Amino acid sequence: MVDNSNFLGSYPKTRLRRNRQSSWSRDLTSETSLSPSDLIWTIFVREGENVSESIPSMPEVECMSIDLMVKRVIEAYDCGIPAVAIFPKTPEHLKTEMGDESTNPDNLICRAVIALKKSIPQMGVVCDVALDPYTSHGQDGIIEDGQIANDATIEILAKQAVVQAEAGCDIIAPSDMMDGRIGRIRKELDHYNFKNVQLMSYSAKFSSSFYGPFREAIGSASNLGQADKRTYQLDPRNSDEALREVALDLEEGADMVMVKPGMPYLDILHRVKKTFAVPTYVYQVSGEYAMLKAAGEKGWLNSDDVLMESLKSFKRAGADGILTYWAVEAAKKIQKA
Repeated sequence: MVDNSNFLGSYPKTRLRRNRQSSWSRDLTSETSLSPSDLIWTIFVREGENVSESIPSMPEVECMSIDLMVKRVIEAYDCGIPAVAIFPKTPEHLKTEMGDESTNPDNLICRAVIALKKSIPQMGVVCDVALDPYTSHGQDGIIEDGQIANDATIEILAKQAVVQAEAGCDIIAPSDMMDGRIGRIRKELDHYNFKNVQLMSYSAKFSSSFYGPFREAIGSASNLGQADKRTYQLDPRNSDEALREVALDLEEGADMVMVKPGMPYLDILHRVKKTFAVPTYVYQVSGEYAMLKAAGEKGWLNSDDVLMESLKSFKRAGADGILTYWAVEAAKKIQKA
């Protein structure tokens, strides 16, 4: 280890406040930067035309029909945001025990991707691969004999990834946390000549209580009921296990990895980036967004300031990019700064 003691200086010869005394000096000496190109806007899409619905637990976030979504994504692109991640609110009558709608090439998410790519082809599109928006029980996999069936589930996930790629999806993002799904999806994509479609794996996705508003938004909360996902999502007490998950996904062909949630897992984010030095992303999940917004509405915090601070903390911890519901607002603030 290098001994830095001779370079640290001491007071009064060294005064660290000198570099903080003006805005331009703080900018020159900043160690972390945040730009619109670091942001992936997470959005919800629903059936219908010219219709949107608010999400009570997520202030200022709406679930939009495809036509309205396209207009908003064009706005996001104009703000410098390079990609969007789309999540569907599947109609209840289309949900089944096997999540059959997930592999329908004419499903809501595929139509949304087609519309986006037609209107704004230069915008990157990220699609979630998991069964929870499509299953009548709200789990990310299919159930056999009362348990989540890993190997049977990944066969469906592979088919789901292909129909999304056929629609024009640029980045397939499996969030299911089944063992072996990255290798199986990569094999299926390559088989159908989608060799250039990228894989962003939710490698370190924890079994978190911060997902509640998201499940409300996509309509899976009532389907899941009192059940949980602890048999496949990571235990919040574990850190080394998260690194093992990342290592396995990279070996199977992941192009980039993700840590989810964000702020409660900055240590995991930092370890992943330092250990593997691969493109590493973080998801500022619905519960994080909701609690900061709610505190702002109560007047306890300035929600804009704390949301911006949280995004900077992700970059400081090592994130190459951030999935956030607040991307458009953040991009506008960055541009005005």
